[in-house]
Amino acid sequence: MSERLQKLLAGAGHGSRRGIEDWIRDGRVTINGRVAALGDRANVEDQICLDGRRLDLGVAESTEVLLYHKPVGEVTTRSDPQGRPTVFDHLPPSPGGRWIVVGRLDVNTSGVLLFTNDGALAHRLMHPSSEVEREYRVRLRGTPSAEVLERLRRGVELEDGRANFDRIEAESTEGSHSWFRVCLHEGRNREVRRLFEHEGFEVSRLSRIRYGPIDLPADLRGGAHIRLKNADIQALRRDAGITEMGHESEH
Repeated sequence: MSERLQKLLAGAGHGSRRGIEDWIRDGRVTINGRVAALGDRANVEDQICLDGRRLDLGVAESTEVLLYHKPVGEVTTRSDPQGRPTVFDHLPPSPGGRWIVVGRLDVNTSGVLLFTNDGALAHRLMHPSSEVEREYRVRLRGTPSAEVLERLRRGVELEDGRANFDRIEAESTEGSHSWFRVCLHEGRNREVRRLFEHEGFEVSRLSRIRYGPIDLPADLRGGAHIRLKNADIQALRRDAGITEMGHESEH
């Protein structure tokens, strides 16, 4: 599946989308031998070059995936202008290239963050059409009514379109706070927080406890990582709609 050239290259860790757009405007990028233009689409099988040098799109001979327990306070970027710690600070060297982060978590959200050296897998896991489910544990100030929860299941209008939770399960109450588990199959920016804020509830704590078939291990402390076993990687491939031969299955 193709995507915007700047998004593909940014996802493979070659820079920001804005910086890559400048390269394209300056005629520095080629796709399969022709000069690229803004609006062009490409995929991981294309030959993409910057100033004549082929760019690595993360197609790995041997796929590896890290599960990182992101703590609150770290940003999901390789560097931060404000000098905040980043999720890349504690990772081991990537085999044969660089780690590609699968989606993002905002600075105040903790939990499951996946990294891989396989650009095609990262792309499919993040693509909306794959509908890979994410599960979060949420602490709210106050307790929403049954009517509010039903609206959030049915869907509400956010500034970037309609959104909803696939599932909402009440967990417990703690004084003036309440705990919920929620699931959704999108990775829009701050979507969990914005859904509850739409109904007037502030999220005071948020942790992603599952990405697709991969759960956050109870004994994995914040700032630590584990390498996923091959069975877990194959489960991720199935969730992303990738067959054993690496081709996308029909959705």
